[in-house]
Amino acid sequence: MTQGPISADILTAENEKRIGDLERDYRSLGERLSRRGVDIDAVTARVAGFSVAVPSWGVGTGGTRFARFPGPGEPRDIFDKLEDCAVIHQLTAATPTVSLHIPWDKVEDPGRLKAHGDALGLRFDAMNSNTFSDAPGQKLSYKYGSLSHTDAAVRRQAVEHNLECIEIGRALGSTALTVWIGDGSNFPGQSNFTRAFERYLSSMGEIYTALPEDWRLYTEHKMYEPAFYSTVIQDWGTNYLIARTLGPKAYCLVDLGHHAPNVNIEMIVARLIQFGKLGGFHFNDSKYGDDDLDAGAIDPYRLFLVFNELVDAERRGADGFRPAHMLDQSHNVTDPIESLMSSAGEVRRAYAQALIVDRAALEGHQAENDALMAAETLKRAFRTDVDPILAKARLDAGAAIDPVAAYRASRYREAVSARRPASAGGGGGIV
Repeated sequence: MTQGPISADILTAENEKRIGDLERDYRSLGERLSRRGVDIDAVTARVAGFSVAVPSWGVGTGGTRFARFPGPGEPRDIFDKLEDCAVIHQLTAATPTVSLHIPWDKVEDPGRLKAHGDALGLRFDAMNSNTFSDAPGQKLSYKYGSLSHTDAAVRRQAVEHNLECIEIGRALGSTALTVWIGDGSNFPGQSNFTRAFERYLSSMGEIYTALPEDWRLYTEHKMYEPAFYSTVIQDWGTNYLIARTLGPKAYCLVDLGHHAPNVNIEMIVARLIQFGKLGGFHFNDSKYGDDDLDAGAIDPYRLFLVFNELVDAERRGADGFRPAHMLDQSHNVTDPIESLMSSAGEVRRAYAQALIVDRAALEGHQAENDALMAAETLKRAFRTDVDPILAKARLDAGAAIDPVAAYRASRYREAVSARRPASAGGGGGIV
């Protein structure tokens, strides 16, 4: 790995405190897994090869629709954001790519930004457009929609913004565009459902046509917010229709928070895999709705069940299976760097647990309709403490056995607070 912002001496010292215990724990887990026919080194290698992108906006302090309470040392611009993202990757070895949001991360010279990323050992993941809020100096407002707006001029502005995102992405080495819109209505009768969807598909068709040959287009559904009566892309079925209508480069993005409570997300994932339209994920967690909590913070078993479907598809070589993985979360009460490191670890944990599921036993119980033993087979993998696998994968990559402990020992937050001016708090808006 490229030398990161955290001193190598601090990282080494923190790892030396824990390496003896890790070696013992790893041997013990390896012996137990061996009795189940699982090669721990093979699992560790696959976990080490799994990465998840960090959202540039995730390293800033988020907020609610009521208020935002800024934290110390918040990044001032995308260059500061990349430095914080480099800390996450240095300590986890799990996040080598960063996903940008335009216009928030727009710069005069994309080449300079790419060089900064290269120097930090970071690459650029999917580009994200923003037509769900108005940018300073923007000519026309998205208050009543963007790609599905009744005014053709507003739709043209939104399309042009997405085309600009593609051009910026090409300069940075990205190969994907994610489009999420907040279009919808808050009152019955406010919008004609059919015409709004027709306008959206027409606008997206222009964006799709402009995609470079090797790019993918990800569309994202969301049940509500900011439109609380109807949303243009309200569920995975609508999202699937969009991907099918646009063409082979269009795929569905699944955000784990964009569902009603108790929705069977893992079955949605299975359906999208089956019909070749799973594009990837925004990993987070929620209790009531799109809460953007740390991945695995509320329902780690659900995260595991999602990865159970992914490993199943991976194992059987599902056609076109190449999902993108990204964290998408926002916080008022934690250090964003710590939360993103924790989430990266939880995503890898779910992957490791899914890798040790006894697939032959599971398929046998399913064939025999043995519901209890099928469920127990999954739970046996989920209950296995795979911490030694995660830590060994990090250590072998030159990262931290305990990322949060190493981060706190480095006092990185205090150091950047000294050179980054405090930002003001605010209210009345989601960040």
